[in-house]
Amino acid sequence: MTYRAGVIGTGGIAGMGILGMHDEDAIGKEKIDASHAGGYASTEEIELVAVADVDEDKLATFGDAWEIPEERQYVGHEAMLAQEDLDVVSVCTPSFLHHKHTVDAAESAADPEVIWCEKPIASEVSAAEEMVTVCDTTGTELVINHSFRFTDKLQRLHDLIHERDLLGELQSVSTQYRMELMRNSTHVLDTLVYLLDARAEQVSGYITGDNEAIDSLDTAEDVVDAGGGGHVVMDDGSFVTVDCTIPREMSSMMLNFIGTEGKLYLNNDDGEWRYWSLEDGDHVEEELPGIEGAWTWEDDYKRSFANAARHIQDLLNGDGENYSPGAEAARSLEIIVGFYISHYTGSTVDIPLAEPLRNVPIKSW
Repeated sequence: MTYRAGVIGTGGIAGMGILGMHDEDAIGKEKIDASHAGGYASTEEIELVAVADVDEDKLATFGDAWEIPEERQYVGHEAMLAQEDLDVVSVCTPSFLHHKHTVDAAESAADPEVIWCEKPIASEVSAAEEMVTVCDTTGTELVINHSFRFTDKLQRLHDLIHERDLLGELQSVSTQYRMELMRNSTHVLDTLVYLLDARAEQVSGYITGDNEAIDSLDTAEDVVDAGGGGHVVMDDGSFVTVDCTIPREMSSMMLNFIGTEGKLYLNNDDGEWRYWSLEDGDHVEEELPGIEGAWTWEDDYKRSFANAARHIQDLLNGDGENYSPGAEAARSLEIIVGFYISHYTGSTVDIPLAEPLRNVPIKSW
């Protein structure tokens, strides 16, 4: 069976490359496999048949690169959703547009079974929650592209922590990743939510106000996304420290877990994952069962789009459960918004956020 896919937004993650991730000479000119379109191309049953954007030049460039017929290159997502019968829709627009484009797709005549939405899920918690509610109402599976969840190693690690009690009761986690909080650090926070299978209870945050990407991305100055971090108390009692304050060149994606039965150190940039079990008061280093080597760009991140697309293919075939549901993506967003509110009010913030705070937007891409 062949499933039909459409893409809203022709930016880098849709299929044309991202600054800091891909060859700068190819960005915006050539198709990039580590993308939504590239993910679909790797499957046996999903065909990318339509694309929409408000920028006609970018629309044509994307359409030509990915061989989308001109009559299926739509100016504006409304036109595509009205004309096409689609099984899956990718939302690859800036994050402050994710809410509108996801809700429009779920309620449209295109009637997709799956929406594959880029991270972060939305700019404010209330918008994320409405996306989840609307998709539940329409019977649409909402998959958020927190790409680390679609790597075999992280899925295996999740199973080790929860099924084999690798760490026992988790006590403390420290993390470090590159700025900015919404654009980049949503990855590390979602990884925490995924591996801990927990929700924040209390947040204390700090915002630097620095953004290293505005100039390179030619982005409007009203973007408020910035470096930052803080402390989070999770509902399982674990204490989490988040540092996402420094630029890409100096940063590492580092997570350090300490539990009652062992400790775990992950550093993706240095290519090192290490585990120690706690035996009679001493930490003894051991291999991680079923995991060879650390998470890498070549072996894991680039393949995550193909893995995600195949997962979507499985969902369309009625196989398995959603690896990255919208409800869990809203949890990592809630932490980020909590950091901002805490910083600007000089207070500790309780999670779930009180009703008025759920509408606070953090504008990013």
